[in-house]
Amino acid sequence: MSKKLELIMRAKIDGEIFARSIFALSAVISILAVALICVFLAANSFPALREIGVLKFLFGTSWKPSDIPPSYGVLPMILGSLYVTAGAVIIGVPIGVLTAVFLAKCCPKKIYKLIKPGVDLLAGIPSVVYGFFGMAILLPVFGGSIISASILLGIMILPTVIGLSEAALRAVPESYYEGALALGAGHYRATFAAVLPAAKSGIFAAVILGIGRAIGETMAVIMVAGNQARIPSSIFKGVRTLTSNIVLEMGYAEGLHRQALIATGLVLFVFILIINLSFQALKSRSKS
Repeated sequence: MSKKLELIMRAKIDGEIFARSIFALSAVISILAVALICVFLAANSFPALREIGVLKFLFGTSWKPSDIPPSYGVLPMILGSLYVTAGAVIIGVPIGVLTAVFLAKCCPKKIYKLIKPGVDLLAGIPSVVYGFFGMAILLPVFGGSIISASILLGIMILPTVIGLSEAALRAVPESYYEGALALGAGHYRATFAAVLPAAKSGIFAAVILGIGRAIGETMAVIMVAGNQARIPSSIFKGVRTLTSNIVLEMGYAEGLHRQALIATGLVLFVFILIINLSFQALKSRSKS
């Protein structure tokens, strides 16, 4: 009997070692993939940055690769990405968080069964379909502009913001809500004053992932943003984002032009890195 128990324990230990090895290998592969992307972007971007100049590349206001001499300034695309992403966050985050509060704390079960599959369905719609929607509904009203792209991206980030925010709200212990009620708060005050602040870490994660989705979106933005490589003077003017710039020109680019587009990808990668580091800093600060 003791020998059989020993064999069972050894099998469990071997299984744990095997599982840990698989998890460690997966983590190493993930880190290696990110490292390879960094190396590729850096190796192919530095020749262009050296020839153009880092400051001239980042703060130049003219992107005209066909001119003689050509000019490669990505400031209009940087601002375009920031404007469109900020607009999407302003539109999508409040709607998403409030929808998550409704689903988690206020929605009747019968209505929940109708709304939740619809929200999940939004996540599975291809971006080109969103682009067709924007062309049919938004372009006739606003034209190819920042506001059109912001509204469309605000809709596209809703599934991410709603899903993660709802999960964060449901993860808050029920004692928070019950304690607020015991102190005399009503249902909505208990929800917004006790439950919502307790879920802020998960909601921050939802917002960061929504920003990542918005800043990295390409096809839908191309179809509604106007794709004009200039610094826009208002939200009703056309704009070109970093991702759109790469997709529109990579097919025929070569030489310095191609290297400049890869450097544009490096700028986008740095933006995503800054967003993630900012989220980690906010998360650490909230914990402390």
